[in-house]
Amino acid sequence: MRTARSLLDELQAVDESTKIDAKTASGVGRSALETICAFANEPDLGGGYLLLGVSQSHQAGLFGATYDVVGVDDPDKLQSDLASQCATMFNRPVRPQMSVELLEDKPVLVVYVPELSPTDKPLFIEKLGLPRGAFRRIGSTDQHGTEDDLVALYQGHDAEGYDGTVIADSDWSDVDPEAVRVYRELRSSANPDAEELAWNDEDLLRALSAIKPGDRGPKLNRWRPAFVRHIHGAASLLPDDANRLHSHSRPRVGERPRAAVRLH
Repeated sequence: MRTARSLLDELQAVDESTKIDAKTASGVGRSALETICAFANEPDLGGGYLLLGVSQSHQAGLFGATYDVVGVDDPDKLQSDLASQCATMFNRPVRPQMSVELLEDKPVLVVYVPELSPTDKPLFIEKLGLPRGAFRRIGSTDQHGTEDDLVALYQGHDAEGYDGTVIADSDWSDVDPEAVRVYRELRSSANPDAEELAWNDEDLLRALSAIKPGDRGPKLNRWRPAFVRHIHGAASLLPDDANRLHSHSRPRVGERPRAAVRLH
């Protein structure tokens, strides 16, 4: 974890950046939560730092903005409030690393927000919902999420892992047609014009990463038991996340093999 001094030196040299944000922080406001959300979401950023207790100077320096150390009034309370907000304001708890340090004999708070794993994204502010509440870090700014951003963030759910492995002894006969029918109804209620509703069942399930090609026909993935009749105790019920996920993002024509289907 970086020190407050190194963060301030970088701010003075190059101003705010993709990985560093400075705030006066008299309290935990919406701006801080938006930045935390953006740091946690931005793909391949590796997280970012908030330096609380500094403000941009009214007088620009020779090479641009300069920053003054103003300190925070009650660093213990600020840490407690920030931890509480991070645990309750998002769709999942966020656990930032925090450290109180002295700069110019004034207490400041260093906050490091790690990037979430791909399968835990998108993080969003629940009060704003999706897609607007899923902020991204673009340059030194925090940007509201869009439908296209959700497509990018949800792609991480196709990352390989236990849930993405194939059930070896599965085949197309294990797919529950009723579960597929229910999914189509739910998707249609969310977006009647969704283009994937026109696809056949096999193409649809491939686009949802529910199946993968096998030597003797499609194989089922572990993370989509909703479409399975009964394999290894999996019940044929449609999970809540399927409708929530696909009511906000959809596979696009021409993108299925690249973004949603993993060929083995």
